[in-house]
Amino acid sequence: MPKETAVYTHGHHESVLRSHRWRTAANSAAYLIGELRPGMDVLDVGCGPGTITADLAELVAPGRVTAIDAAEDVLVQARETAAERGLDNVRFEVADVHALDYPDDSFDVVHAHQVLQHVGDPVRALREMRRVCRPGGIVAARDSDYGAFTWFPELPALDDWQRLYRRVARANGGEPDAGRRLLSWARAAGFTEITTSAAAWCFAGPDERAWWSGLWADRTTASGYARLAVDGGHATAEQLAAVSDGWREWGRQDDAWFMVPHGEVLCRV
Repeated sequence: MPKETAVYTHGHHESVLRSHRWRTAANSAAYLIGELRPGMDVLDVGCGPGTITADLAELVAPGRVTAIDAAEDVLVQARETAAERGLDNVRFEVADVHALDYPDDSFDVVHAHQVLQHVGDPVRALREMRRVCRPGGIVAARDSDYGAFTWFPELPALDDWQRLYRRVARANGGEPDAGRRLLSWARAAGFTEITTSAAAWCFAGPDERAWWSGLWADRTTASGYARLAVDGGHATAEQLAAVSDGWREWGRQDDAWFMVPHGEVLCRV
């Protein structure tokens, strides 16, 4: 079976997990919630620290959630999240979405949030997700679209950040503008009954802009992304520091506003 070929751009630095732990089913999987029912079996692909996973487990209980990620270290945190919430209907496993170790027709719902932008073969990943989904079930995917990110004030440092991030992500084998491609990828994977939608995160107001600008300022200089940017010859440490300063400058603006658009697909099997 094919294996993952892409390198995960962000890594699991604290500044990355600061963002991931903020995610919930309500703010990151609202398009899917109406399809969930108690007793369903769910596969959560690329679960990260498990905050969305925990919400899904509560929504389908007494059904079970199997949550997978390529990195064992982040699964430690995901298990802690589930334990803190007293959940006993979720299990966590290391897996590669390109070659899932589950029989055909194993799950009622297969879900992936912010995953397909980071994998080497998103169509192959969707085919595997389809294979393990039961007839009549749902394969759900949601990804942001970096090329469509919009912000104000329009600081040049953030333009530099956007260009740099997309260049690094593609050099790592991913596709940062995944949101706009989900429908195309789903069709190529063989789905014919596809419901498409779009949604956005919006960060404004003092607390939101401080949080968003701070995590990206830190991520730009201290995360796995920063190392890959420098080691890959895409930027110098000094250039990354200038971008980081730009993020903090943006966050200090009283009228700062940032939108992260997402594409979404619900694919009926």
